[in-house]
Amino acid sequence: MSSKQHELSETLTDNLVNFNNLHEMLTQYGQQHVLQHWSHLNSQEQSNLTAQLSGIDLAELASLVNGQDEDTDFGALARRASSPPAVRADGSGADWSPVQARERGERALRNGELGAVIVAGGQGTRLGFDQPKGMFPIGPVSGRTLFQFFADRLLAVNEKYGCRIPLYIMTSDATDQETRKYFAANENLGIPAEDLYIFKQGVMPAVDAATGKLLMQSTSSLALSPDGHGGTVSALHGCGCLADAAKRGIQHLAYIQVDNPLAHLCEPELIGHHLMAASEMTTQVVQKRHPTEKVGNVVLVDGQVQIIEYSDLPESAAEATHEDGSLKLWAGNIAVHLFNLDFLQRVVGQADSLPFHRALKKVPFCDDRGQLVTPAEPNATKFERFIFDLLPIANNAFVVESRASEAFAPVKNANGAETDTPNTAKKAIVDLHRHWLEEAGLCVDQGVQVEINPRLALKVSDLPKKIATNQRIDTDRYFDTQLES
Repeated sequence: MSSKQHELSETLTDNLVNFNNLHEMLTQYGQQHVLQHWSHLNSQEQSNLTAQLSGIDLAELASLVNGQDEDTDFGALARRASSPPAVRADGSGADWSPVQARERGERALRNGELGAVIVAGGQGTRLGFDQPKGMFPIGPVSGRTLFQFFADRLLAVNEKYGCRIPLYIMTSDATDQETRKYFAANENLGIPAEDLYIFKQGVMPAVDAATGKLLMQSTSSLALSPDGHGGTVSALHGCGCLADAAKRGIQHLAYIQVDNPLAHLCEPELIGHHLMAASEMTTQVVQKRHPTEKVGNVVLVDGQVQIIEYSDLPESAAEATHEDGSLKLWAGNIAVHLFNLDFLQRVVGQADSLPFHRALKKVPFCDDRGQLVTPAEPNATKFERFIFDLLPIANNAFVVESRASEAFAPVKNANGAETDTPNTAKKAIVDLHRHWLEEAGLCVDQGVQVEINPRLALKVSDLPKKIATNQRIDTDRYFDTQLES
């Protein structure tokens, strides 16, 4: 027998063993239908399907399909909810001052205690942008991408405090390759290669909503989707990032999502509040713009800080006010968190620390004949985890309010939508930086677009020593590191 014939014989034997093992395993859970096209697949397709199936916890999936996880009575939860323990934007609500918090946060940065996590698994589909959302050009004058906004910010923090903050970027199957190519083609946006880690989040299979059967995307692939931002913790652990952070002496991880160019990544005052509260998980919030705004509601229930999604909050609870007319449930989640590394390492080993949530979606699937079916109505259940579900199990979970004009300008919808568009985000950037320049003594003509790179100034107090004051700015201008005087 030739070497090629021997290799082919081994491959066929391996594939037969795989089929028998997989069929036995799947039959236990009534999911053996996913192998019905096995004999028509080539060896590579069989290997890919085997790898996908090997990555699924079928017992866990069966529990989810059978509804053995605990359902939450959000109405009852909302009736017991109150405002969370928080320091408000004016500095009230804490036993320490914002100045003390900033000083404490700056000390932590200088000591090298911080790492940064950016969740960047989303495509810009809703923006009409067919690339990873992090590559979307959001700079109102510079055209810098969302990724550039945060890379520049980290470089500025590193320079100001003499530290090296490792950057952990979580992608998805949809964004991983393009994200890696983007950073490689742009010299990692200035981030040293040894401080940049790009890793993928996990996936979960979609199941038929009526039967609980696994759906196939094709004859050789399951219908898979990202497991939600709650998958960050297991993905950080699985790729070795938690171990890397511990080796570096990192004690806290700052977490943001890539679609908010105003996000306070590694902001000293926020870090300081987290530390002075002795919190294992701190969440930054803004005051909701209106009662039913589509943001998570950060609340206190039975002594635990947690989030009730806007879709789960009864309207009566959303509309409830104090005697002065202010909302009782005022704190809107903006997906900016700080975590103790020890806390994340602890919850990695707790299988039930992050529950799965269900969503009914339209998912194209391959039928018994191998034909692709595009459903007209939602047909599938998807499962995902949310990072904020860690709040109830964190010791001393704490909340820090920031003004939306300074911290929250998400880019979620295409221009023309009412909120959270590229145009509204760009306006927020211009308005904030105009305010900074005017505070620093410059006059900015109406209608002029201005943008400040954080490498020039991280906050308004950095500006006077960097630029000549008493100027009038009458044309669009990008203030970057080349404009220092």
